[in-house]
Amino acid sequence: MIYQLGWATLPGLRGLSVSEFRATATETPDNERGVAIEFSSTDERDAFLRQLEEHFAARRFTNSADAFDTVKAYVIEHSAKD
Repeated sequence: MIYQLGWATLPGLRGLSVSEFRATATETPDNERGVAIEFSSTDERDAFLRQLEEHFAARRFTNSADAFDTVKAYVIEHSAKD
């Protein structure tokens, strides 16, 4: 099943952080303005969302475009490995 990923970008003392990752099932993925990825099971989806939270917990970004591009690149790299 294909999921559209979303997350919160929040200001902090040392820059922007990303968290609260979520995945919404979709039949029309939007890779131009978002990030879509396919998972074979809900367990795989949930494990990847936890992985995103852990990976980006300590990262800080200077602007929201940098945060978006970095998360998108990470997801694309992950999906290319599968």
